[in-house]
Amino acid sequence: MKPQFRGVRAASRMALTVGASLVLLAGGAAADVSLPPVTIGAGIQTNFYNCDKACIYSPGTIPSGDSNVSGFALDSIRLYVNGNVTDTIKMTFNTEYDGSGHAKNKVGVLDAIGRFEFSDQFNIWAGRFLPPTDRANLYGPYYANDWAPYADGVADFYPSVATGRDNGVAYWGQFGILKVQAGVFDGASLNSVVADKSKLLYAARLTVDFWDPEPGYYFNGTYYGEKDLLALGLVAQSQDSKTTVSLDGLMEKKLPNGGAVTVEAEYMHDNGLSGLTSSKGWYGLGSYLFPQVVGIGKIQLLGKYSQKTIDAGFANETTTAADKLKTFEFNLNYIIKSFNARVGLYYLHQKDDLANFSPHEIGLKLQLQM
Repeated sequence: MKPQFRGVRAASRMALTVGASLVLLAGGAAADVSLPPVTIGAGIQTNFYNCDKACIYSPGTIPSGDSNVSGFALDSIRLYVNGNVTDTIKMTFNTEYDGSGHAKNKVGVLDAIGRFEFSDQFNIWAGRFLPPTDRANLYGPYYANDWAPYADGVADFYPSVATGRDNGVAYWGQFGILKVQAGVFDGASLNSVVADKSKLLYAARLTVDFWDPEPGYYFNGTYYGEKDLLALGLVAQSQDSKTTVSLDGLMEKKLPNGGAVTVEAEYMHDNGLSGLTSSKGWYGLGSYLFPQVVGIGKIQLLGKYSQKTIDAGFANETTTAADKLKTFEFNLNYIIKSFNARVGLYYLHQKDDLANFSPHEIGLKLQLQM
């Protein structure tokens, strides 16, 4: 990928490049000059949706007097840039166009990370990045098994600056089957609901991989049968004496017939860090990847159910009643090349007990990465 230049700027840059080349050719190479390696990638998610009563995950809004809406959405497009300063000092810069909502048409900073990676056991990251949170936040929408991972209000129910990211510094290291992640993050920029947002936020995660390892800082929602995985993760975040804790697990097994079964679950409890009143919730997800290649890909079936309970409380001089939110998701996916090329049909149904409201949503989503 090369930027496009016009007019004088393009001509002057070309002249400088040619001039430098001539100098090198005329004078010979006095010393080897090597630039640090840089990788550039991109990802896109887009979909068609139809919503009944309300949209659960898509950006559509039902006009007054109507009962449903259909539309196309460019959910996200990301640009990934990674490079090495030295063998142990590295940089990551990722941007994202967030297409959610008709009023949005912006590109923002997703990640800006200075990475000091010395060994499996000792690594320091600083800047803006995903803090130690639940597995669902650490795999994000592009490496989730399902198409609507955050529709239920259970997964990734942590404060953030944007898109699950925080500004701060974190340590992480791998010790055999144990991965440790811990950090401290700016509180004022977060969307937490604590009384004193000037207080720093502290976050920590412990992950145990009993079968195959998951190297690196991030996680996946599935490995499409490339790993036999049994993992448990425990997370805690705290700011101004308010906390959120969660426990998550992932099991994936490649079967003798070549198919793969995946089971994921999480339990979370928020005590006034992310919500004005305390809440707790859980979800369970199961999927099966068929072994047969159909055309250029494989078929996957997926189902997910979640339940979130919001406690009664008193916030903003208003008494709030207890509520329960139930969300069901079903996917019929076509996996062409893992997370680099996949397409799927999804169905969402949600029931809000307090509001006695039950919207539905169906759609077709496409994801490509390079």
